[in-house]
Amino acid sequence: MPSPSHRALPRLLLLRCLSSAPRRDHRFLLRFAALAKELSERPQAPPPPSRPRSPHPYDYNRLMTAHAESGDGAGADRALNLLDEMRGLLGRRPDAACFTTAAAALFSSSRPGAALAVLDSMASDGVTPDAAACTVLVGVYACSLHQFAAAYEVVRWMVANGVAPDVVTYSTLISGLCSAGQVAEALGVLDLMLEVGCHPNAYTYTPIMHAYCTSGRIHEAKRLLNTMVASGCAPSTVTYNVLVEALCKVGSFNEVEALLEESSKKEWTPDAITYSSYMNGLCKAGRIDKSFALVDRMLSNGLHPNEVTLNILLDGVCRSSTAWTAKRLLESSAEFGWDANVVNYNTVMTRLCDERKWLGVIKLFADMTKKGIVPNSWTFSIVVHSLCKLGKLRKALCLLGSEDFVATVVTYNTLIRHLSNTGKVNEVFFVLHQMIEEGIAPTDMTYVLVIDCLCREKNFLVAVSCFYRSLEDSFFPSAFLSIVRGLIVGGKLGKDTVKA
Repeated sequence: MPSPSHRALPRLLLLRCLSSAPRRDHRFLLRFAALAKELSERPQAPPPPSRPRSPHPYDYNRLMTAHAESGDGAGADRALNLLDEMRGLLGRRPDAACFTTAAAALFSSSRPGAALAVLDSMASDGVTPDAAACTVLVGVYACSLHQFAAAYEVVRWMVANGVAPDVVTYSTLISGLCSAGQVAEALGVLDLMLEVGCHPNAYTYTPIMHAYCTSGRIHEAKRLLNTMVASGCAPSTVTYNVLVEALCKVGSFNEVEALLEESSKKEWTPDAITYSSYMNGLCKAGRIDKSFALVDRMLSNGLHPNEVTLNILLDGVCRSSTAWTAKRLLESSAEFGWDANVVNYNTVMTRLCDERKWLGVIKLFADMTKKGIVPNSWTFSIVVHSLCKLGKLRKALCLLGSEDFVATVVTYNTLIRHLSNTGKVNEVFFVLHQMIEEGIAPTDMTYVLVIDCLCREKNFLVAVSCFYRSLEDSFFPSAFLSIVRGLIVGGKLGKDTVKA
């Protein structure tokens, strides 16, 4: 039997060697087998590097689409950079899909000029636009620029060149017309769709529904809804939400209830927006108890109330009761499984300020920070105002120096106002300097507050200097009236003013 070392050789080669070699030369076979074993155990040399595959436009389009789906300007910029990379660095001509993705991202981020520039470069590269590219162009002209003659021209070009407009193209044109209040024109486009055999969908009808509702034509909106159902076009939840909001605004809560009751039969599912709109209408009508009952209904339908829902309830409690009740509700929101956010806290703190309950604001702010909710600039403005009202200016100034402090010009003006009223000129200048250091430009009101403070403290020369500084920042009318009033009250408006 051959030794195990022979297994390293291919079977055919081994048999050939054994049959052709003399028996006395078996040592040669053993050496050959040992050599084969050694070769088989050596590490294999890596294969020569293959030439990397040049990225296909499809690869780029997938990456561009992922960036564009973020929906913000940064994502649109990244998609545009990838398009430029294809055209410049790689020297590859992008296809229609790549150009369309970049243009659509720019259009969605409210940059119609940039979207038109991309589509123009598409034409200059000799890439024939398809229906998707033309639809983006229609959207830019109709929805962003309201240049409807140009939008119609694009549709005519599509028909003439065999690029059939689809339901998205017509629906986009209808949406732009409705946003401009041209409902009759939109209905004309709807008729054209039906004539050419393009069947409308919920995306087509919803802008018309919204236009009817915003103009108070709820009867036409309900009739349009019936037309959709009769023609076999199922209204979407978004369509129903538009009608629910309109009915709530006019107090037709019985009709809203009927829509919700029939939702299962008509195969649409109310969502959190549906219930939030209903709650908002009830709260504004003073029916807060009914609004809270809807929360149980949401939960039973598997919907979790979000921060918008909570804010509506808090606002309703503030309207119908006191901010103190809303404060207790907010503090115990976690017990109900509601995730409160900074907007919810700002809503209640604003209401507490309206009721002059400054200490309640501070306590609620402390509760907010304990829960790890990050305050925003509006939060700090409310807290600074409350601290000043409590006479705790030092604590307000300490808050100003906090690393987490996020201020706006409103926050600084609030602090300057209270410091000015107490005659703390040095602190006023400290806050003004801090404000400028933070890159927040003073407003007309800022200069008025500082000038009034200086004039009350009889620092007229500094007040005049501050007025001249306001002229550099183009704030003239209010600052001028302030310095004139201060000089008159101080008896310095005359030849002695310069010497003051």
